[in-house]
Amino acid sequence: AVESYVNLLEEKYVPVQTIDFLNLAMAGEWQLLFSTNLTGRPTRKLRLRELIQKVESDGFNGSLTNMAQWDLAEDEEVFDCTGIFNVKCSYQINQGARMIVDLNDHEIRPAKGSKIPSDVPGLVGLLHRAFPKEMFDPSGHAFDTTYLDADLRVVRLTGPHHEGVRNIFMRKGSFEINPASD
Repeated sequence: AVESYVNLLEEKYVPVQTIDFLNLAMAGEWQLLFSTNLTGRPTRKLRLRELIQKVESDGFNGSLTNMAQWDLAEDEEVFDCTGIFNVKCSYQINQGARMIVDLNDHEIRPAKGSKIPSDVPGLVGLLHRAFPKEMFDPSGHAFDTTYLDADLRVVRLTGPHHEGVRNIFMRKGSFEINPASD
């Protein structure tokens, strides 16, 4: 069902014509709504609260950071470790709205006052399994923006491992999603 709606959006989309407008439209923080590549198995130890992609542009170059807020329950009962995991990347736009992405660094930061995980490599492994793989290590891939408006962005990947994967993002703060009703 999601794919048919995405296909319709992409079919009607008129691509951005200038790099300045593309940069203006893409810059900011985008929350991941959906990926066709979420293959990880849930675990009781890790909870991802939010997955944001921050785009900072500068002409045909820029930086892209995938940020995840995480909670860890080492005992599988109490989430007493919390923090942010960043995947820092750089990109170049080489044609149209195609971003050629290079991985620069992974960074894990515990929240102020959080307990420090006793097994940091184990936490990174849990994060790796929970993340869409193309967002954990996008090296060697290109991101084609196939739909973009003020609030919604659709990206299709090309590359050696994730050809055709689509990620759908909404601009952070553009909608309020509250599944609990009073």
